[in-house]
Amino acid sequence: MTSPEAQPQTQTRPQTQTQAQAQAKAIHLGPRSIAALALVSVTGVAGFAWPLFAGPGSQVSAHAQDAPWLFAGLLVLLVAVVAATISESGLGPKAVAMLGVLAATGAALRPIGAGTAGIEPMFFLMVLSGRVLGPGFGFVLGSVTMFASALLTGGVGPWMPFQMLAMGWFTMGAGLLPGPDRLRGRVELVMLAAYGFLAAFAYGTVMNLSGWPFMDALASTVAFDPHDTVPANLTRFLAYCLATSLGWDLGRAVVTVVLTLTLGPALLKALRRATRRAAFETAVTFDAPAA
Repeated sequence: MTSPEAQPQTQTRPQTQTQAQAQAKAIHLGPRSIAALALVSVTGVAGFAWPLFAGPGSQVSAHAQDAPWLFAGLLVLLVAVVAATISESGLGPKAVAMLGVLAATGAALRPIGAGTAGIEPMFFLMVLSGRVLGPGFGFVLGSVTMFASALLTGGVGPWMPFQMLAMGWFTMGAGLLPGPDRLRGRVELVMLAAYGFLAAFAYGTVMNLSGWPFMDALASTVAFDPHDTVPANLTRFLAYCLATSLGWDLGRAVVTVVLTLTLGPALLKALRRATRRAAFETAVTFDAPAA
């Protein structure tokens, strides 16, 4: 017969186990953060894809060489505003410490395969970090990591704000994948690998859009031509992607899949253990001094 003292322990054990398995979030997205993310995403889509939306007679097309610089400057401000808004919504000292460690690691990983067939191991780290720590933390992490990487490698230019936004989307998307609290094991790894594969191609494609308008239409048949129609420019862009970046994007996608499947289980376990120990949701309290 079970003693009365043992009954509460038996009843609370499943609850404790459930809490231990729950997905810890470093940042909870509030209404203002979601609104800021939506605003910068809409502006970012316009900044990336304006050559496909602007017609031959558009004033934007008339400034084809100036528009990318304008959007680059605007995106710097908007990404900073979004990061500040998300941070204000609950980026505590524990989350800041983890953000610094992961961003520094990602920035250090990026130059390892720079210039070698798309071997960029930082992408798999972004996928796993976004998965464990949520979309809000993921967006900030992706943007900060790309900014730090640009400073580390000297890759500062008009493309940097586009890289920051694209990597923010990339990492945030991993945090929006289904089943963060209950999906585990091989199924989760396959899902993350599939996402990494597709998102690696998507990242390369949107980054192609940011640099494509700078090409001289007279120098290449795949360059953006502001005087041509939208369908014709779309055909040119697809040919540009196939000719210039398909091999690079494929290398990035394959490396992301391989690293996710091989190193993913250990890294996911380590990240989840770190978030549980950090207890991001637990407020810091101080005990009153003894009388």
